Amino acid sequence: VQLQASGGGLVQAGGSLRLACAASGRTFSSIAMGWFRQAPGKERDFVASISWSGDSTYYADSVKGRFTISRDNAKNTMYLQMSSLKPEDTAVYYCAASPYLWRDSTFNGINYWGKGTQVTVSS
Repeated sequence: VQLQASGGGLVQAGGSLRLACAASGRTFSSIAMGWFRQAPGKERDFVASISWSGDSTYYADSVKGRFTISRDNAKNTMYLQMSSLKPEDTAVYYCAASPYLWRDSTFNGINYWGKGTQVTVSS
């Protein structure tokens, strides 16, 4: 599976962005997907994840209520709708995939990573 993230950009605090992660490969609909982010000088952190069916989702506490993860298996694409953005959301966002759904940064079973997309939130 190859992953390509897009949709990043510069936005003012309080604004919204939607990230997309397009996947190639025939196994997209049978794998869990998710997002991580990495701010300058910090470790890569879990943001959100979604099961292969879309029925189960997990979010980091820092984004609950503001971000929504979704997927369209017919289009082999996963999304992250980000609202009420804050300057602390500034980071490079990476999409990821695994046969197993994960719920935090301690998970070490990511099989596939996409190249990141930069999100910058100005105050």
